[in-house]
Amino acid sequence: MTNWEQHEQEAAQAIASAATSDALEEVRVRYLGRKSELALALREVRDRESGMLLNGIRQRLETALAEREQRLADEELDRRLREEVIDVTLPGEELPVGHLHPITQVRRMVEDAFLGLGYEVRDDREVETVEYNFDKLAFLPTHSARSPRDTFFFDDTHVLRTETSPSQIHILEEKAPPIYMVSIGRVYRRDAITATRYPIFHQFEGLAVDKGLTLADLKGTLLHVMRQLYGPDRRVRFRTHYFPFTEPSIEPDVSCGICGGAGCRTCKFSGWIEMGGAGMVDPQVFLNVGLDPEEWSGFAFGCGLERTAQLRHDIPDIRALWEGDLRVLRQF
Repeated sequence: MTNWEQHEQEAAQAIASAATSDALEEVRVRYLGRKSELALALREVRDRESGMLLNGIRQRLETALAEREQRLADEELDRRLREEVIDVTLPGEELPVGHLHPITQVRRMVEDAFLGLGYEVRDDREVETVEYNFDKLAFLPTHSARSPRDTFFFDDTHVLRTETSPSQIHILEEKAPPIYMVSIGRVYRRDAITATRYPIFHQFEGLAVDKGLTLADLKGTLLHVMRQLYGPDRRVRFRTHYFPFTEPSIEPDVSCGICGGAGCRTCKFSGWIEMGGAGMVDPQVFLNVGLDPEEWSGFAFGCGLERTAQLRHDIPDIRALWEGDLRVLRQF
């Protein structure tokens, strides 16, 4: 028996006697590793006969290693199947389940309320043109919302929409009345961050255009939606106001649930929290989209989803909805 035959026999015996994966790895390093006797000899090979001999030994040892490795893996699996018995009738670990953000919850409630009234739900672009955000909505050239101090401008003709009102123009240009639509999405304003205001917020904007609509239809619609969102016990009031694209205009307020109307920091000690703006569509808006204001009438309104969530859950500070604190969000 030559030295290499004896070497192969010793290696084969070591492989066969390796009882664990770690022991098998030690055998591999000893007999087939980069610094093993066989590897060093292969580097020095200069003739064909020696090369064939040594390469044959290496291939047989590698095959034996692979077979032993598979055998050990099979034995380990058999052991675990015998010893690690699992009772499949035991209850499993309860995984944490998330839920919708309060703003998303309120958004879906608003959608359900208006779908029940037969309204179409829209979600339009957030980057708008000055033409659709201001001009076609009859904003005067001197209106404060046109100032970069109040609005985020990209350039002279493009802005981050300040309200979802441009959806009114889009739908009036796309289809003929009658129209019943509510647009929901993010809007942006350069507002100071307070307990009831944030520079980024969500708004739902409604538009109804038909023959013979009056302010009574607007108030009835808003009262129905407010009752759906806040329940029958919350008080709702309407105040006269001014908006460029409605005439006459009103503001709906809901009684503050935090103080019960007595006055607190959240409601600025008035007992009421403003929901948004509303009114009958200004005739100039109809003229801007080619509709005859003598034939058609309509009403529009816009309210904030964050303000709605704040009022629904009596959250004293609207910033809690944007800070992502799970201790707050898990409550809803």
